[in-house]
Amino acid sequence: MHIIEQLNDSHILQLHQLYQQQWWSNTRTLEEAHQVVLGSSLVLGVVDDANNLIAFTRVLTDGIFKALVFDVIVDEKYRSQQLGSRLMAAVKNHSRLQQVKHIELYCLPELQTYYQQFGFGTDVGGMQLMRLTMR
Repeated sequence: MHIIEQLNDSHILQLHQLYQQQWWSNTRTLEEAHQVVLGSSLVLGVVDDANNLIAFTRVLTDGIFKALVFDVIVDEKYRSQQLGSRLMAAVKNHSRLQQVKHIELYCLPELQTYYQQFGFGTDVGGMQLMRLTMR
């Protein structure tokens, strides 16, 4: 298994299949999967020895102040193999993010402990997530 930074069409199809496994992403279409890859500043995937995408995350960043991690996802068959940890380490150590002041993500409360092991915390200076739903 190794990390890749570019997804080919086959990987995007496999990403769409990964999205179908999760409650928070199972309504995403194949076209939307393609668009999130194109629109992201950084994409990181883990592929197996047959070059199948088995884990994925993406980052949006300005390269200096903020980076926001999205879609940390591991194929159900490969959970408990530290692939999420490998992706988070790759994000934290990526050369394009070394000048960024804050790497942020949002998650469900039950996942806070998981992300704390990578240095994430809930003290965000009193900030709160706000959302405008467009569609």
